[in-house]
Amino acid sequence: MSLRERLRGQIAAEGPMSIAQYMTACLHDPDFGYYATRPAIGELGDFITAPMISQMFGEMLGVWIASAWELMGRPSPVRLVEMGPGDGTLMADVLKTVRHAPGFTEAADLWLIETSEPLRAKQRARLAEGARFATDLAGIPRGVPMILFANELLDCLPARQFVRTTIGWAEQVVGLSEEGELAFGLAATPIAGLLPAASAGEIFEQSAAQEALGGELGRRIAEDGGAALLIDYGYAEPAFGDTLQALSQHRKVDPLACPGEADLTVHADFPAVMAAAAAQGAQSAILTQASFLANMGIGERAEALVRAAPSQSATIARQLNRLMSAEEMGELFKVCVIHAPGWTPPAFEDAP
Repeated sequence: MSLRERLRGQIAAEGPMSIAQYMTACLHDPDFGYYATRPAIGELGDFITAPMISQMFGEMLGVWIASAWELMGRPSPVRLVEMGPGDGTLMADVLKTVRHAPGFTEAADLWLIETSEPLRAKQRARLAEGARFATDLAGIPRGVPMILFANELLDCLPARQFVRTTIGWAEQVVGLSEEGELAFGLAATPIAGLLPAASAGEIFEQSAAQEALGGELGRRIAEDGGAALLIDYGYAEPAFGDTLQALSQHRKVDPLACPGEADLTVHADFPAVMAAAAAQGAQSAILTQASFLANMGIGERAEALVRAAPSQSATIARQLNRLMSAEEMGELFKVCVIHAPGWTPPAFEDAP
């Protein structure tokens, strides 16, 4: 039985499911889920992330981490945590950079938060030894400051979708067509009164999982100290829109076409994440990826790489453009910091 057949049977027996439920099944079903069984990241996979575009991305995060640790007073120990580490490329580049900060390597207690066994195997192979694993933030020991980072994690957390019709709000769900195939439909929603004012046809996405992570990070950081850096494509201000997408071999495909065989994502709702963190006593700020990387010195790093390898100048320029250009990742991707009160993390001194 395929995941498509299982979902069709479940819907036939129990009724339509929310977009959040559908995303969770497609990504994390233990037998057929994309991340549970067949994550394909990289040029030959389904999608590529910033650390795979250029080493400069991980190096700038490493510089940020070392600088933040200095501003925190060089705590020892300090938890260094990555959520959703992919194939381990980003952490590997970060570790190569932070080893140049005197004392940091000795102070750092390294943790990776990963639920996918196939990805854990890749992370172990790339990082060799020294990292410990947890399946969620609750598995990371408490009591000391934490520096956490996550690249393209929020977009994988499930979200519900609500559609403003001419007679009020309805929830977009996954049901069955007359032919018995998976199909989008609308269902009444009991939370219509809690949704924002909108014109007919607008779509509002709400991710309880993203908000919960923001609250959990905010509470932990407010109590134990430290900071979390969340990097993803998404909104810096509240917005409407249908952002659900499925990616297969670097192309967008129908989200209902191949359950469990493609990556499913939605935009990160940074305002909701930041509000949840603030409710727990933490502070936050947000920048575009281009502004963050520029503030951390990626331009100077690119120039140094070109001086060291002039024959690679065109490649380095293309990589820099991919990370920084408004037409590429520079504006769509945001960098959000959640931090303990009383200090301003690096790069965010002038953040709105």
